[in-house]
Amino acid sequence: MSGSAHAGSFDSFAEAVLALVSEIPAGRVMSYGAIAAELGSRASRQVGKVMAYGGSDVAWWRVVHADGRPPECHENTALEHYRAEGTPLRLGPAGYRLAMREALWRPER
Repeated sequence: MSGSAHAGSFDSFAEAVLALVSEIPAGRVMSYGAIAAELGSRASRQVGKVMAYGGSDVAWWRVVHADGRPPECHENTALEHYRAEGTPLRLGPAGYRLAMREALWRPER
């Protein structure tokens, strides 16, 4: 596959990721892996790459690790958003995580 063909497929995947993230309602989250699965892929790391390089225009804090950890290096800013949106959290001595059972969102397709 040529470089431009590969770039084109990544661009379409990135567009699909960002479109799905823009659908996540306030107070709810999806994991990187759940987003990939919803798009028919197993490429959760690619979802992370899309969010790292192109996710600033969407509600990036709504994309989390499957175990409820928020986006790395953005924990404090994300926490402000979670509190403002009423996202279910689990607070502990080592910090916080998202209450995934309550917060996880699945699109109706």
